[in-house]
Amino acid sequence: MFGPVIDELIDALRCLPGVGPKSAQRMALHILERNRTGGLRLSAAIGSAVELVRRCPRCRNLTEDDLCVICANPRRDSKCICVVETPADLFAIEQSGSYRGLYFVLMGHLSPIDGIGPEAIGVDQLMQRLASDQVEELILATNLTVEGEATAHYIGERARHAGVNVTRIAHGVPLGGELEYVDGGTLAHAFNSRKQLF
Repeated sequence: MFGPVIDELIDALRCLPGVGPKSAQRMALHILERNRTGGLRLSAAIGSAVELVRRCPRCRNLTEDDLCVICANPRRDSKCICVVETPADLFAIEQSGSYRGLYFVLMGHLSPIDGIGPEAIGVDQLMQRLASDQVEELILATNLTVEGEATAHYIGERARHAGVNVTRIAHGVPLGGELEYVDGGTLAHAFNSRKQLF
């Protein structure tokens, strides 16, 4: 409609979550009409992030360093690991300020229909970490969806057989809700009210 270069920019912006054709068009035209400097900065930032950011080898969070800032922090409680589905969930918990342990990011959840099994979400890596790091508590903070519950149950069973105390976040997070959309106060209450799973 506008020409191949502008059309490609509009189409590229649609890869962002929640951005449809109209929103992508508005963003593209705003950059080109009013903020070319911002557009160049955005382009450079995306290029750098895509090139430099990778998974932390310990927790699978996103980082540009050898270890993410949480794993590299000696003041974090290494005896407690919180399992989350995504980096956005980790960020939401960190924003609540209610947790001082370490994390393990699954980068998804079990979904046999989609061919996503335990190996795809790093369960074996988590079990190795539980054995080598002398973890005392594993907090399961997967989303309260059917897939999140199934993932928590599977990981909880494996961790319990490894002799680790397993808890699950509870009160405050609505059933079917996703952690990245829950406010900090609700998350703090959920962590303070967690219960024994097995």
